[in-house]
Amino acid sequence: MDLGLTGHVAFVTGGTRGIGRAICRALAAEGCHVGFCARDPAAVARTAAELSVPAVRIRGGVADVTVPGSVERLVDATAAEFGEIHHVVANVGGTVGQASLEATAEDWVRTFDLNAGHAIRVVRAAVAYMRAPEESSIVIVSSISGWKPGPRAQYGAAKAAEIFAAAALARELGPRRIRVNTVSPGSILFSGGGWDRFRREHGARFEAFVAQEFPWQRLGTAEEVADVVAFVLSPRARWVNGANIAVDGAQNRPSAL
Repeated sequence: MDLGLTGHVAFVTGGTRGIGRAICRALAAEGCHVGFCARDPAAVARTAAELSVPAVRIRGGVADVTVPGSVERLVDATAAEFGEIHHVVANVGGTVGQASLEATAEDWVRTFDLNAGHAIRVVRAAVAYMRAPEESSIVIVSSISGWKPGPRAQYGAAKAAEIFAAAALARELGPRRIRVNTVSPGSILFSGGGWDRFRREHGARFEAFVAQEFPWQRLGTAEEVADVVAFVLSPRARWVNGANIAVDGAQNRPSAL
């Protein structure tokens, strides 16, 4: 299926590893020009080279999305180079602190800022450059932890905030024909990721988790999430707006703890 993304411009946060990298690769394969950011300069340069596709322009930049103005400057630079922006993927996320009651108030604030806060900042920066009616769209990468409780409530609460924010933005930006959705992965296994480390360090617990929580007896892949994100961004999904789409293989609990 041709997703109709050829010649479009997308900006992706956290594009050098895991889900973010897979999203950049999927969009480039569809003929979409891609700007992306991450914190590590070497990883940014390496990913930009690896994403090289004929007739597709790639622009990597270094940014810490929690530093005010950092991601905004890269959005501005991407728009200046490519002329406009059609799509945004707010992919960066994570958690700060330990278990819910052990986490400090600062841990909660930093977790919200890393997830929902960064998503709002990148959306606010990019909307000014979305000038193509009915072609512009935004995906916030949330998590099934946003509604399936697990340890570190600060993370789940921040992901729930992303889901709510996307639905509200879909209403607010609807008159401008800009769609906003969330894609919520379950537990995703990729090299160097958290579940990869957990599998190496706690093999028996990992196997028990997989056997109990996954009907297909495996975790998802970054590519499976990326394919859904690419479709939801594309004009093929033009009537999908304000939705939260789980990509979890019917997973039950989001935690092995």
